[in-house]
Amino acid sequence: MPTTHQLNAVGLLCPLPVLKIRKRMKNLSAGELLLVLADDPAATIDIPHYCAEQGHEFIQCRPRASHQEYLIRKVL
Repeated sequence: MPTTHQLNAVGLLCPLPVLKIRKRMKNLSAGELLLVLADDPAATIDIPHYCAEQGHEFIQCRPRASHQEYLIRKVL
């Protein structure tokens, strides 16, 4: 089972969640997962778009009471 890392981006507005994801993904190995917590409404568009551009697998977005959880798998 791949290691899952977590990034708390709650309270950060565009473009900060994606910039923090980019920085964190550099330190992950292929196959590892990153669980991102974010509440920026733009993240629902920005995070899947970032994954598509960078070649990472966007697995899912789960809504929570005060934020969303995004699960990303590093591919490259």
